[in-house]
Amino acid sequence: MDNPKNAAPSNAEKDPDDWTTGGEPMTGAQASYLKTLCEETDTPFDENLTKGDASKLIDELQGKSKRLKDA
Repeated sequence: MDNPKNAAPSNAEKDPDDWTTGGEPMTGAQASYLKTLCEETDTPFDENLTKGDASKLIDELQGKSKRLKDA
């Protein structure tokens, strides 16, 4: 029998919609990184995003950022 702790996905792999804290305000680290990504991609920054929504937008903008494509 598999150990459930070993079979469970990490938080990094869990859908933000399923996070128990996803509805809380985004963290300072998320806000800082998101501001940078928004500037790099000409995307408006919304300071009122939740943790979950900020995570999804970060994932989306990482694919659009010139800095990350050139890395």
